[in-house]
Amino acid sequence: MEKTKTHESEISVEERLRALYGLQLVDSEIDKIKTLRGELPLEVQDLEDEIAGLETRLNNLRDEVVVLEKSVQKKHLEITESESLIKKYEEQQKNVRNNREFDSLSKEIEYQNLEIELYNKKIKEFQVQIEEKKVVIAESEGTLGERKTDLENKQSELDEIISDTQKEEETLYKKLEKTQGIIEDRLLSAYKRIRSNARNGLAVVPVQRDACGGCFNQIPPQRQLDIKSRKKIIVCEYCGRILVDDEIIKEGKI
Repeated sequence: MEKTKTHESEISVEERLRALYGLQLVDSEIDKIKTLRGELPLEVQDLEDEIAGLETRLNNLRDEVVVLEKSVQKKHLEITESESLIKKYEEQQKNVRNNREFDSLSKEIEYQNLEIELYNKKIKEFQVQIEEKKVVIAESEGTLGERKTDLENKQSELDEIISDTQKEEETLYKKLEKTQGIIEDRLLSAYKRIRSNARNGLAVVPVQRDACGGCFNQIPPQRQLDIKSRKKIIVCEYCGRILVDDEIIKEGKI
């Protein structure tokens, strides 16, 4: 079975240091591309989320308006029914046999008139709610249109940047994969951990002017000699970054 990783004993410390610095160079170039995109990917995602939320809200509001309009229609039907009953009771009053029957029908007529008043009150309440929701719908539709325009502009800007950098990025990721393939998992994990904790994404830095190229703390002379000897991987005792000498930096390339 073909090995996907070079065994630790097969490469020297110097080769590992060169591979780590090469990995840092590639990662730094990828970081530059991501910096070029800036906040655009997040802005696009935020706009997409906001648009989805607005569309959901609009759909809910429109559904609520439909329900209210149906309620208004129902109340109008109930008014028609009550008016029919009133006419019916008034006709019956013409043929009553005594005052008790007349009074009973009068109470029914009074009750239906009260019901009509209640229905009309409900209709007004529903109509107020409908108008209020329609105002919110109009405002939300305006906001949605603005956000869609914003998204179109941001997406276009992002697509242009991606288009300009796509080939370069694909090449870099291929180099990244190839370089990672010659670094053992333990060392690669350490590199990624250091890099994730570093503010500028630098996990491998040179010794410059007798100081760490990451945190700029002074490196003792004996430690500098150990770094130049490339016999072991040495990290800065202050910031934890992997230290390499100037020669590796001068020879390093993507």
